[in-house]
Amino acid sequence: MGLLDSVVGMLSGGQPGQPGGPGALLQAVLGMVANDGQGGGLAGLVTKFQQGGLGDVVGSRVGTGQNLPISADQLQQELGSDMVAGLAAKFGLSPADVGGQLSQLLPQVVDKLTPNGELPAASAGGLGDLGSLLARFK
Repeated sequence: MGLLDSVVGMLSGGQPGQPGGPGALLQAVLGMVANDGQGGGLAGLVTKFQQGGLGDVVGSRVGTGQNLPISADQLQQELGSDMVAGLAAKFGLSPADVGGQLSQLLPQVVDKLTPNGELPAASAGGLGDLGSLLARFK
C-alpha cells in the first residue's frame, strides 16, 4: 500500500487523522490542484514546474510513462519557501518535514488525477472543487 493509499484510507475513516497529520496535508495538496481559481489549479502548477525547469519531472507524472522522482528541495524551490513554511506552521511541522511529505504526496496526487496522461480540460470543468476531488479518492 502506497503513501497515497494510506492517506486516503485515513480520510475515509480508516484511522482518525491528527490536525497536522497526512490527511490534512492531502487536503492542502488537493486544494492546490483544485480548480478553485487560486493559483491556476493543476494546470497552473504544471506550468510553474515547466517554467522552473522541471517540465520533464512533472510531465512524467501527467504522462503515462515512467514517473521521475522529485526531491524535497526541488519541490520547495518550485512551490516557494513561503508556501512550504506556511504549511509547516499550519500543521505544526518543520519545513523540512513538509517538504519531504509533499515530495512524496504531490507527485502521487498529480499522477492519480491524470490517469489518461492529460490534464483535465478547463472547458469540461477541470478537476472541480476540493469536495469533488476528495470524493475521487474514497
